[in-house]
Amino acid sequence: MIPSVLPTYSRAPLSFVKGQGSWLFEADGRRFLDLGAGIAVNVLGHANPDLTAALTEQAGQLWHTSNLYEIPLQKALADKLVDATFADTVFFTNSGTEACELAIKMTRKYWFEKDQPGRVKIIAFDGSFHGRSAAGIAAAGSEKMTHGFGPLLPGFAHLAFDDLDALEAEMDETVAAVIIEPIQGEGGIRPLSDAYLQALRNACDAVGALLIFDEIQCGMGRTGKLFAHEWAKTTPDIMLVAKGIGGGFPLGAVLATENAASGMTAGTHGSTYGGNPLACAVGNAVMDIVATDEFLADVSRKAGAFRQKLEGLVDAQPEVFEAVRGSGLMLGLKCKVPNMDLINAAYENQLLIVPASDNVVRLLPALNITDDEISQAMKRLESTAKFVSKGLKQ
Repeated sequence: MIPSVLPTYSRAPLSFVKGQGSWLFEADGRRFLDLGAGIAVNVLGHANPDLTAALTEQAGQLWHTSNLYEIPLQKALADKLVDATFADTVFFTNSGTEACELAIKMTRKYWFEKDQPGRVKIIAFDGSFHGRSAAGIAAAGSEKMTHGFGPLLPGFAHLAFDDLDALEAEMDETVAAVIIEPIQGEGGIRPLSDAYLQALRNACDAVGALLIFDEIQCGMGRTGKLFAHEWAKTTPDIMLVAKGIGGGFPLGAVLATENAASGMTAGTHGSTYGGNPLACAVGNAVMDIVATDEFLADVSRKAGAFRQKLEGLVDAQPEVFEAVRGSGLMLGLKCKVPNMDLINAAYENQLLIVPASDNVVRLLPALNITDDEISQAMKRLESTAKFVSKGLKQ
């Protein structure tokens, strides 16, 4: 008999009832150190007092009106994002999946309005993840994502990750856009080099193609810049944002240049809930904290210390780990043992880490994790690794 909750998840046997900062509390009273942050969502931890205050104040005034009317908090958040980025305009969604859908529509409409309706090819990359909608799985293209869901949305070409020669061979005036994550998250914490992102921008410019960065997981301060592509000193035409922008409240966005968004006029896209007053109250509070130089510098400082300790752990446990990957507080441990063995063992040490492809475990803590909590995380990781290593020798 099918359960009342559709069984599409393989859930851990944990039921959290409370969160505080970097900690989650089980119904039985156990306290877990959370290095997943809701998969890079809770950038300011659980029950952050500033976000709680913003949400509570707004909840007492106005929840929802729809986008039939002006939403002042939406305009305020859009202004902050435009001021802080390459973008000229913003559309708010409820999720990253919806942001991907709009980015694909925006691209198709852009070329339609330029009297090139047949220019629909979008280049994507092996190992990518752009959500689970029809457009998102077609963009990812992997068997795991697409099996059983055909016919797929046409118009996507898939290239090997980080292969500049393959990219340059594919780029011509039939390409409408390139969509890419500056750091693959689900794909195994695989960052692209600054040089590759710069070359990608140049390749798009050479044929007039749009460049779409998916910063749903790597954005909102996670790498020590507000957005990861800033390290490469390059910009996209369209960018997908979600996860951290709402600090745990459902919120996403598509940021675009005026040129890229030129085909999107009244009636071409919409959302009932997107950018509602509750979401934007929280999003504004997140931006007011995360988008400051002081906050981002502290993320980089903590990330450097954390990574150094993780490198030491890899050296100390070579039978368990192969390497550290990532940037900022978007880190991965490439494992030699099955990654789920490590994750399940971590539960016993009341530590939460997240799986990814390529046998990687992700470490995506709240960006305001403390130095003491990083030290505690390392102790629990070391204990977990020793337990797994001991099992290998038995």
